[in-house]
Amino acid sequence: RTQAHEPLKKTKKRTTKMASTPAAPTTAAPPATAPAASNLSATSLYTGDLEPSCTEAQLYELFSTIGPVVSIRVCRDLITRRSLGYAYVNFQQGPDAARAIDVLNFQVVNGKPIRIMYSQRDPALRKSGVGNIFIKNLDKDIDNKALYDTFAQFGNIVSAKVATDSNAESKGYGFVQFDTAEAADGAISKVNGMLMNDKQVYVGPFQRRGERGGGPTMFNNVYVKNLHENVTEDQLREVFETCGTLTSVVVMKDGEGKSKGFGFVCFEDSESAVKAVDDLDGYDKMNDDKAWIVCRAQKKAEREAELKYKFDAERRERMEKMAGANLYIKNLEDTVDDAKLRELFAEFGTITSCRVMRDTAGASRGSAFVAFSSADEATRAVTEMNGKMAGNKPLYVALAQRKEDRRMRLQAQFAQRAVASGGMPNMGPYGMPPPGAPMYYGQPPGGMPGMGPPQPQPGFGMPMMPPGGPGRGPMGPGGPGMQYVMPMPQRQGAPGQRGRGGRGGQGGGRGQGRQNMRFPVQNQPPAPLPGGAPPMQEANPVALLAQQLPSASPDQARMLLGEALYPLVDEIEPQAAAKITGMLLEMDQGEVLLLIEDAGALRAKVQEALTVLKAAAGEEGN
Repeated sequence: RTQAHEPLKKTKKRTTKMASTPAAPTTAAPPATAPAASNLSATSLYTGDLEPSCTEAQLYELFSTIGPVVSIRVCRDLITRRSLGYAYVNFQQGPDAARAIDVLNFQVVNGKPIRIMYSQRDPALRKSGVGNIFIKNLDKDIDNKALYDTFAQFGNIVSAKVATDSNAESKGYGFVQFDTAEAADGAISKVNGMLMNDKQVYVGPFQRRGERGGGPTMFNNVYVKNLHENVTEDQLREVFETCGTLTSVVVMKDGEGKSKGFGFVCFEDSESAVKAVDDLDGYDKMNDDKAWIVCRAQKKAEREAELKYKFDAERRERMEKMAGANLYIKNLEDTVDDAKLRELFAEFGTITSCRVMRDTAGASRGSAFVAFSSADEATRAVTEMNGKMAGNKPLYVALAQRKEDRRMRLQAQFAQRAVASGGMPNMGPYGMPPPGAPMYYGQPPGGMPGMGPPQPQPGFGMPMMPPGGPGRGPMGPGGPGMQYVMPMPQRQGAPGQRGRGGRGGQGGGRGQGRQNMRFPVQNQPPAPLPGGAPPMQEANPVALLAQQLPSASPDQARMLLGEALYPLVDEIEPQAAAKITGMLLEMDQGEVLLLIEDAGALRAKVQEALTVLKAAAGEEGN
């Protein structure tokens, strides 16, 4: 049994002329060289096929053994912060990047071999397919490294990858991209039709799906279902023999020998199989109460992909028909059922569907959906019913949104808020970089703007100092031991009214331990603190947030609270952080601020929201 890195052998099926051509022996992969094309960065590397738990620190530990590393960034989803499976590594010197490809390519990190290549900054060239070849009929034992070593003799390889399924098993085909089209043509001419691990491989230029031939799918195997339990293989053969010559017929049975109600029929040629599908689909002459379903036999993955596409298309069609006419209602009392809900909204127009969501035990989840026949009726219902008391609770009524739409809206809000605050779109709350932002370990090369570590921005969670440095007041030098605290606007109301100080009294209740802040009266000099000059005191980010809320619009206030709340929720429950954050933002602003301050209360609310989400998922499954 030959290995992929041994000399390739010509198969006997090739012509005499081609068989007489000597096969070039496979040698060790030549050292990687700096990219000749100007669009490839000589110091920036793309690192793919990362295991989801791989971090910047692990990559730094690996790549720093080669040379000085300027920055590393694992790319992550903006909302969920999950790894996207690839990263960018920037070296100070080009030779270090080339050596990293030679030494570290296909190195195992967290149980998965990584794939390293030069970063292609031009998306048009990255997607052009120049120098890209396609290899199929690969043996299951050939992996990325074996494929790379086999084709390295024909030129400088940019990337080599074997396609795998969800279980990391080879699908039997792969791709190799060379830096030039000439190297790709040479590999095609010399390897196409040769044996790799005793299997004849096909090597040809890569073609996108839209560029491939769109002829009819050829098949020999036919799937039959809705068979009566008394139908035998001989009866099935008798019916299908009218369409052509059969090679095999089987009725699938369970462990007890009873028919499972389906089977497979294989024809000698594809024309007969196509004729069987056309003629026998819907066959009902076997004294059965069900018509047969006869179609092309498909692999499980292909069938699942086809069904997913079909269901997604049906869902999109339903959503387009109901666009602007479907309402989401929450904060319902437990006693409200479908009939009461319909009665509440019947005055606004024709209701096409109305449903209160319930858990597996039949108890109401406090939320529901109501669909109207037109968008105008739904808009009127939102205007008049949102905030209206239904029993002892105010209703929340809004247009229903798909999960993808909510995700995009949150993404846009976070990016818009970050740009408005003067930072980059990737900046997190308070001007700090989010998880997964570039980590800077060394000094960047000179003359490269924007490559230094992120600098703190005033007003975003950093200590607030009066102008002139420590010991100086707003109007000039102050005495020793002077310290200023930024005043914060207070919510007006009776002493028992709920506010940031807690519930049921001034400064009492939840979050009291974090409310020990003194706010001097404006236009009055602050009193000096005893004991000399104290250390600098950090401003409370929640206080700064509360200071911005009164002057913000409702949308801006929601955005501010969301940016502060989301990272805290993500630490507790990263899987559903976006959904839970959206649920918590429907609460009163004062309650949200309390949750930001009180980690225990936030954890309890997150668990409560998680329980609701799990119950909703169970209901959808039923």
